[in-house]
Amino acid sequence: MRLVFMGTPTFAVPVLAGLHALDGTEVVGVYTAPDRPAGRGRRSQPSPVKDFAGEQGLPVFQPASLRPAEVQAGLEELKPDVIVVAAYGKFLPLPVLELPPLDCLNIHPSLLPRHRGPSPVATTILEGDQITGVTLMLLDQGMDTGPVIAQTKYRLRGDETAQDLTETLFYLGWALLQDSLPRWQAGELRAQPQDDAIATVSRKLERADGLADWSMTADELERRSRAFTLWPGLFTDWNGSGVKLVEVTALDGDGLPGLVAETGDLAAPVAVGTRRGLLGLKTVQLEGKRAVPTGDFLRGAPSFIGAQL
Repeated sequence: MRLVFMGTPTFAVPVLAGLHALDGTEVVGVYTAPDRPAGRGRRSQPSPVKDFAGEQGLPVFQPASLRPAEVQAGLEELKPDVIVVAAYGKFLPLPVLELPPLDCLNIHPSLLPRHRGPSPVATTILEGDQITGVTLMLLDQGMDTGPVIAQTKYRLRGDETAQDLTETLFYLGWALLQDSLPRWQAGELRAQPQDDAIATVSRKLERADGLADWSMTADELERRSRAFTLWPGLFTDWNGSGVKLVEVTALDGDGLPGLVAETGDLAAPVAVGTRRGLLGLKTVQLEGKRAVPTGDFLRGAPSFIGAQL
C-alpha cells in the first residue's frame, strides 16, 4: 500500500513511525508544515515530523498550502493509495480528498461528533468530561464532519493535562489505525455518518483565554490550568508583570476573589480566592524567569502575600 502521511507536531510522530514500520505499507511522501521561527533567537525550526522523516530517509514536502495546482500535481505523482492525516493543521481541498482510492483518513482526538474543531483536547478538560477517546474518520470538506470508521474510548482520571492527554490519544489513535487500516483496505469496514444533531464544536484558543478570571470557581480555574498547558497557559498580572500559574490545585475554603492568602500547606503555600473555593499555587513562573516552587518564589517576593490580583 502506497501511503502519504500528513502531520506536524510531536504527537503525530508515533503515528508516522508506526506506519513506516508497518508491513505491506510504503510511506512514499511526508507532508508537514514549513519550517518556522522558534525560540529566543527566532531561528527557523523544522517540525518534529520533518525531523523524524529526515532521520528515516523519507521524502518530505512542506507546501504552505495544498491548494496550488502544482502542489496537487506533485502529490498526484506519488500515486498514493491512501493519505493518513494526524494533526497536519492544513485544509485538504477537494482534488486532494478525491485523489487516493482508499480515501483520506484522519485521526481526531475526541469521540466525534463531540468536540469537532481545533481544540478538542483542551475542551474535553475544560468541560470536565469523564470519557473521551479517539476517532478514525474520513475527511470531507467540512471541519471534522466526515464519516466515522472506528473509535476507541478512554476514561479520564481527572488530573490529565492537555499535553499528556494529547500524547495518550494519539498513541491510541495509532493503535486504532494499525488495526483498522488493513481491514479498511480489505473492504471489511464501513464508515458511518456522524449525527449532526448531537455535534459540538470546539473553538480556537486565544491568548486571552489564559488570563485567570477570579470570578470563576477554583475547580474551573484548575481545569483551565490543565487544559492550557500547551498554550496559552494560565496566568495573572501582579505589579505590572505576568505570573504564570504553572501548577495549581483546587482547595476547600473561602476568600475574596483574587486575594492571595497563606495556607500553611508546604505544597501550595498560598492560595487565591475565587467565586467558590481557593486556588492553591504550587508552581509559578514570573515573567522572564524560570518556573519555581511557590515557596521559593515567595522568598524573593514576600509582598505577593496579600496581593489583590
